[in-house]
Amino acid sequence: MNNQRLYLDIHAIQTLPPSNVNRDDSGSPKTAQYGGVQRARVSSQAWKRAIRSYFNDNSEATLGVRTKRIVNYVAEQIIILDPSINMDKAMEMAESVVNDAGVKTDKDKIAKALFFLGKKQAMALAEAAIRGEKDKKVLKACLSNNPEIDIALFGRMVADDPSLNEDASAQVAHAISTHAVQTEFDYYTAMDDMSPEDQAGAGMLGTIEYNSETLYRYANVAVHELVRQLGNVKDAVEALKLFVEAFSNSMPTGKINTFANETLPQVIMVNVRTDRPVSLVSAYEKPVKSRNGYVEESVERLFSELGKSEKFVDPPVYTFYVTQVDTQNKPTGKEESSLKALINDLGQIETLMQEES
Repeated sequence: MNNQRLYLDIHAIQTLPPSNVNRDDSGSPKTAQYGGVQRARVSSQAWKRAIRSYFNDNSEATLGVRTKRIVNYVAEQIIILDPSINMDKAMEMAESVVNDAGVKTDKDKIAKALFFLGKKQAMALAEAAIRGEKDKKVLKACLSNNPEIDIALFGRMVADDPSLNEDASAQVAHAISTHAVQTEFDYYTAMDDMSPEDQAGAGMLGTIEYNSETLYRYANVAVHELVRQLGNVKDAVEALKLFVEAFSNSMPTGKINTFANETLPQVIMVNVRTDRPVSLVSAYEKPVKSRNGYVEESVERLFSELGKSEKFVDPPVYTFYVTQVDTQNKPTGKEESSLKALINDLGQIETLMQEES
């Protein structure tokens, strides 16, 4: 591509029943102050983890591994390439190339911090180890080139050696409720099935905090950066399709067995822009107030805010959306019959990028 910029914005309205999908260090659901009131909050880290898990479970894409056991991972690739090498020798070879590439390990061959490593990168290091490569620039290139899609989307930070950092092409916002919330408490007891009849009472009791909310969720992808990272337009478009699908269908798993909060979005809207990414969270700076549910007004405000944003930025090149809510104020763009149809139409981005290349 030339210097043309291209961004993909993803917006969602999603309601959750009583739940605690993302809790703080005290076990309370995370919250944030916005517009002068307390909102429910689900951190970007929690949802990015859910998206990566969705990638693993629902795609055949080769993905990265976040681990301190990078030496073990590279050693396994060495043995795959040359089965005559035993594990002890492979570990020595792997530690040597890993250290020379800039990742420091302790006496147990464990990295000092989690490292996000792609399989193709691990295989490149393994090949370098087998041929006895010692050039640090070559070894660093093994860790920097050919990132997997999750590394390209979410980035990688290496405190010991910033040259190994990978800038994220995606940004994921902390999801917040469109309205004020209050945390509630569930008092529970557990019975001892083998308790003698003359010993009444619970075997255990406690409390779980929870809330319920209608969330505004937002993420964006710098498409031109994703193309640069993955090396070609076709792979970037397939990664975008998977990202939109995972953003829509993933769910953080905090306390999910307790609350079974397996919901789906009421609206997904994708905007493709050539100027800059635009969050529409300002639609909810004034909290939604209602005694008849929050979803419908939240959707109305989302679509309205898109139109208001055009006072400051160009209209999107493409707008695709799928909604379960019948609203009077729908955006200019294509209303899709399903998420699958929306994702299929994202293929139009490939034509747009090729025209700009």
